[in-house]
Amino acid sequence: MKFEPLNFQWDEGNQNKNWQKHQVSKTESEEIFFDNYKIVINDFLHSDKEKRWILFGKTKQKRILYTVFTIRKKIIRIISARDANKKEKKLYEKKARNSKIQK
Repeated sequence: MKFEPLNFQWDEGNQNKNWQKHQVSKTESEEIFFDNYKIVINDFLHSDKEKRWILFGKTKQKRILYTVFTIRKKIIRIISARDANKKEKKLYEKKARNSKIQK
């Protein structure tokens, strides 16, 4: 999935909630959209009112994040962001490793 151009919109409540609960800043959440090895999958469980996506990606600080977002009028709206759990990190690292081998 390509995200061009990348424009972000934040709900102030969610932005603060991500920092308070997971110490993930707005800037760090946005960085993973530029990760060459990111993984994007449909969030089927939470897409009843609007289509949502799950994104796994690595930040400049080498954190692997699990981020839920939607796209409204070509603008990315981040709903939540947190550190990926052990299983999610393995999934990301396997994909990144395979992508490097194929290059």
